[in-house]
Amino acid sequence: MVPRNSCATFLLAFGAVTAVLSGAVCVPAHAAPGPAAGAQLRPYPPQKLHWRRCDSDRPAAFRCATLKVPLDYGDPGGRTIDLAISRIEASDRKKRHGVLLLNPGGPGGAGLDMPESVGPLLPPQVREQFDLIGFDPRGVGRSSPLGCGLTEDEQNWEHPYSDGAFATDVARARTVADKCRTAEGEVLAHMTTRNTARDLDLIRAALGERKISYLGYSYGTYLGAVYAQLFPRRSDRMVLDSAVDPTEVWRGTFQGWAKGAESAFTRWTEWAAARDSVHHLGATPAAVRAAFWDLVEHADHTPIPTDGAPLTGSELRLGYDAFVHVETATPWIAALRRAAAGGPPAPASPTAATPPSDPQPLPHGVPADNTAVAAWAIFCGDARWPSDPEQYRRDAIRNGARYPLFGDAGSHIQPCAFWKPAGGEPTTVVNNDVPALILQNRWDPQTPLAMGQGMRRALHGSRMVTVTDGEGHGVLGVTHSCADAPAVRYLTTGRLPAEDLVCTVS
Repeated sequence: MVPRNSCATFLLAFGAVTAVLSGAVCVPAHAAPGPAAGAQLRPYPPQKLHWRRCDSDRPAAFRCATLKVPLDYGDPGGRTIDLAISRIEASDRKKRHGVLLLNPGGPGGAGLDMPESVGPLLPPQVREQFDLIGFDPRGVGRSSPLGCGLTEDEQNWEHPYSDGAFATDVARARTVADKCRTAEGEVLAHMTTRNTARDLDLIRAALGERKISYLGYSYGTYLGAVYAQLFPRRSDRMVLDSAVDPTEVWRGTFQGWAKGAESAFTRWTEWAAARDSVHHLGATPAAVRAAFWDLVEHADHTPIPTDGAPLTGSELRLGYDAFVHVETATPWIAALRRAAAGGPPAPASPTAATPPSDPQPLPHGVPADNTAVAAWAIFCGDARWPSDPEQYRRDAIRNGARYPLFGDAGSHIQPCAFWKPAGGEPTTVVNNDVPALILQNRWDPQTPLAMGQGMRRALHGSRMVTVTDGEGHGVLGVTHSCADAPAVRYLTTGRLPAEDLVCTVS
């Protein structure tokens, strides 16, 4: 997961856990016919992959290659971009079923290292049957990376609404769009999920595979669903972990976080009230709620001292994801109350007792703002956003009142209001019968349960496993929950559960 206050809010369920064939010559087939497919994949020159060791300090079995893909699939003879891919071959060639493409989420998440970093977390029977394939999506990491020269403040999209700051927030959003149009204007219209899905099919063809299996997290579930929509006959075993609702991309997704935040907050007030004798936040949910909002009001006037930077009230409420983890959120809020009353500084976050790891350095040549820019390119390029700043103002005020934790930030002005690259395609309508398995924690701050249920409705051939007491973002290999067994069974046998499943962690 990237730090909060970064554009790619959904990024990388596995990041917290890991930090947190020979090349074949093929011509890719056309995309699935029909209006959902959009521009077709026209015949593209066959390519042979030249595998090499990724780095001298990485395992010899971890191999990398570069694939050329069209920038514009409507003009396959025009400009190309590089796509970095990686592979660790199946551990048992006799049992090998095919390839399993891995995506960590984002948008803007680099996945080239996933076969090495995530592979060991997958059960041995999965690693026996599949070549694990990682890739940096177009515009990300080592795949012709985007950059706009954004400042840290311009990369931060989470801003609470206030009348006094609205003009500044509008100017910031416009500046981001203007900078990216100047720096990357020629390519922005082609940095979409649809084109990334088309890239996946060129990876499939270059690997010499008839079909691909897929494991995607968070935003990666939407990428997998779009691939299944465009290439239903190329989709094999698809696991979508912590799913996005494809009918809500992307402004509806931002606003959906506010609804999920309030649900998690209500659950937390109930949990904390039942333990008032320990934490002293209030003996009823209403009392706990009042104590929290009193703390927010205090912090907005006098930031609360922590062992990091002082914490403002806006920062406290926008950190709504803390409340899905009730056992860590409750003592943290109690510590913040003591610090606000003059006690010792509180931990900077619920998990501050664990020192944060240093961020991994970016590969050579990757701009510092690459993750944020790649995320904006997808968010703004996949769907149409309102262009009138006043609509954002009205929505932020209305939803801030309806969902006090995050409603204003989730509806606030974003660069997409001014993002106008030439070209583009309609938002992909996901509506098919491709088999898939959706995994979902009930208490997920980034893809709340309603989002996973939306994906389930769009994929009629899918099944869904809901972990009713599951907390956090990411299921398979992350929580070691009851969802692991049906996921592994599906990946290794191709058999989906007979019906949707509901289970518990314990």
